[in-house]
Amino acid sequence: MKTFELKGTLRNEYGKKAAKTLRQQDLIPCNLYGNGENVTFTVTTGDVRKLIYTPDTLIVDLTVGEKNCKAIVKELQFHPVTEQIFHIDFLEVTEEKPVVVNIPIQLTGHAEGVKAGGKLSLEMRKLKVRGIYTNFPDRMTIDVTELGLGKKLSVGQLHFDNLELANAKNQVVVQVKATRASAQAAPAGKK
Repeated sequence: MKTFELKGTLRNEYGKKAAKTLRQQDLIPCNLYGNGENVTFTVTTGDVRKLIYTPDTLIVDLTVGEKNCKAIVKELQFHPVTEQIFHIDFLEVTEEKPVVVNIPIQLTGHAEGVKAGGKLSLEMRKLKVRGIYTNFPDRMTIDVTELGLGKKLSVGQLHFDNLELANAKNQVVVQVKATRASAQAAPAGKK
């Protein structure tokens, strides 16, 4: 999994008024949770732009004051109108304690149903995965070569080593939908 380096500055003032003042200075209030202690700090908007606006899930090498740790972005809050980043919560990760993250899906192969005239439809962009952060891949790769026309692949049918999927087992990940061309071709092929 890819890493992202981030440096933060400890903050001493709390509350709405202090947070508003920080945001006016182009700073984002942040919290780091995990391992028994919570750390409050700030980062600049420019520093986190490449962390937030990416389809990838990244491990953050976080440095706040004297503390160095690995973390993941647990929650983001945006302003409802301006979409300015309002607040970021980080969760410290270790090799002993499993965490839950969303990892993007990547499809491989050419589905049999698509060859028959169907349309491949990715119903989920990310899978919710539970495990140790060192086992997380950059993308959850799913082979769709055997997927026929009108068939679907659900979360319960998937298996990845050292990882547990936290989505509902019956949730559809990818399916091959019938098209008009495939429906017209099917009767013609039976004659």
